[in-house]
Amino acid sequence: MTSTAALPLPATTDVAIVGAGPTGLSLAVTLAEAGIDFVLLDRLAEGANTSRAAVVHARTLEVLDEIDPSRALSAELIDRGTPIGTFRVREGARSLATVRFDDLPTAHPYALMVPQDQTEAVLLARLRALGADVHRPYEVTAITQDPDGVTLTTATGETLRAAHAVGADGMHSAVRAAAGIGFTGSAYEESFVLADIAMDWAPGAREVSLTLGATGLTVVAPLPGGRHRLVASVAEAPAEPDLAFVQGLLDERAPGQATVRSLAWSSRFRIHHRVADRYRAGRLLLAGDAAHVHSPAGGQGMNTGIQDGYALGRAFADKDLDGYEARRRPVALRVVALTDRMTRVATTRNPVLRAVRNTLLPVLSRIPALRRRLATELAELNYR
Repeated sequence: MTSTAALPLPATTDVAIVGAGPTGLSLAVTLAEAGIDFVLLDRLAEGANTSRAAVVHARTLEVLDEIDPSRALSAELIDRGTPIGTFRVREGARSLATVRFDDLPTAHPYALMVPQDQTEAVLLARLRALGADVHRPYEVTAITQDPDGVTLTTATGETLRAAHAVGADGMHSAVRAAAGIGFTGSAYEESFVLADIAMDWAPGAREVSLTLGATGLTVVAPLPGGRHRLVASVAEAPAEPDLAFVQGLLDERAPGQATVRSLAWSSRFRIHHRVADRYRAGRLLLAGDAAHVHSPAGGQGMNTGIQDGYALGRAFADKDLDGYEARRRPVALRVVALTDRMTRVATTRNPVLRAVRNTLLPVLSRIPALRRRLATELAELNYR
């Protein structure tokens, strides 16, 4: 996804948004719809061209419908994705628990599997239709605030004066650092492998599978075009996992279930679980990964960020910035707690705990109220 030629920075704006990922884009679209002047900056010369986050949950699709009541925005994204109604927990080929999304009380009763670059492309197209765009590449290197506003300085010396600045600039947020806001939490010991692959996968393309094992968790989710997304925790992953590594991983954790035919791209990363101590310090505000990071279990990171962006945009429109943190920080704490529990249960190496887990999951999954509760939580419908 490429951007147009670099746009010159204006001298002033109402809201400066640092970071043009899904969070920054959703905020920018919401502000544009509300007629609020803003500048959206990003340090990269072009947007995402890999899938990275790969699921859009029901609540996020509802938010897109609130941004665009004609539902054209969500319809475009749905057209690019694959709706999935089932989330299944496995141990090897054995099914331990099944969670279904298709009976949830929403207009979008499914998890939409769609690469992040497509989500960004749809949001960017909407932004451009509203007469705005991303200013790139502009790396913000200094941010100062005073009683009257915020001054942002770029690596090339340009300055932008704004009434407020929003950090949608990820885990290593420059805005959060400038605001002096703590980022409480820690990192997981395991590293994680992320890969998009073409493979023959026995469970098929109608479910998201979370496979448990003694050596870690493995998530396999279908993507459009016949590919699958793989996310797996490993003790120590290579910097660039190759096809042989991915095949070996699946052979170990899901024997006889997978034959990998090609590898589109892969990466290694480490996961933190952290939440910003505050979402606002004076005229500086945080959203998305700048405010919260957590395990990819459940696929909720980008979704929570898009919802942050929309909520903050509405807070600007309604002149209720103080209410933004009160609404959104408890959501982040809840998401981090859920994904942390899921990750620790899935990655435990204690054989006794694994045996208890594998015995209890089938029993608990037969209780309709518990199944529905987990589906609702994963779909983020509790955060309306």
